[in-house]
Amino acid sequence: MNNKCTACPRECNINRKTDIGFCGVSDTFRIARAALHYWEEPCISGTNGSGTVFFSGCNLKCVYCQNFELSHNAFGKDITDERLSEIFDELVSLGAHNINLVNPTHYAIRLAEMLKVKKPSVPIVYNTGGFEKNETLKMLDGIVDIYLTDLKYCDDKVSLKYSKAENYFENASSAIFEMKRQQPKDIFDSEGIMQKGVIIRNLILPGNVSQSIKALDFIADNFSNETIVSLMSQYTPCGKSEEYPTINRRISKREYNTVLDHLEGLGFENAYVQELSSAKEEYIPPFDLTGV
Repeated sequence: MNNKCTACPRECNINRKTDIGFCGVSDTFRIARAALHYWEEPCISGTNGSGTVFFSGCNLKCVYCQNFELSHNAFGKDITDERLSEIFDELVSLGAHNINLVNPTHYAIRLAEMLKVKKPSVPIVYNTGGFEKNETLKMLDGIVDIYLTDLKYCDDKVSLKYSKAENYFENASSAIFEMKRQQPKDIFDSEGIMQKGVIIRNLILPGNVSQSIKALDFIADNFSNETIVSLMSQYTPCGKSEEYPTINRRISKREYNTVLDHLEGLGFENAYVQELSSAKEEYIPPFDLTGV
């Protein structure tokens, strides 16, 4: 493996065995929580829960991140590849419908190598903020069963302001094409649990309804109306939100309805929509090294 890290669009080009890149972590797996999670889309969480593994560090620095302690401060515990494999097995033994890799981008290459050797018996979910590099995603072809990806922004000024990623849309939109190439058909078992496919998420940000509308338009213009879209209204001011007045509040009913009306007008046949009441801090899991 090349020691110079170019796994994500930032291409820090540093040796993560000895240095720390933008993501804030070395090349050793660091995680903050591994447990059954019940608050993903119904086809992911099901009745048993999704076997979520929360990775520390992040290649985005969203100022409002609800997992700020992980993404910005890299809270977590370093573990070996062997221990991570054991954690996957433990989650499967608990009845997890899948192994849900939350924020895995900066470990993608290492995960690809590891999962080629031993892959769990349940689907692998790649739960990403969307700031991906196609060359890296291609290493996951045949390994990742379900891509659960964000499409956060469409305008560079907005993505730079809130996530320090000016070229977010260019990379995130291209990544979706690659994800759909790998998993062109959404497949479910008899209980409605997803086995393969792609789900595209958009989080409605207060004062930024235009970003959600443009994201939905992009999906409608480039993919079929059967594409699974997940519209999230759970935004709660976290992290450094108080430094940004526009987003230092929850979304309004008017903002919510505007985006929802647009979604319905585009004719998507498979859409998940959170109720406006979903904006609650109790939905954020405790990052206390559970299961690590």
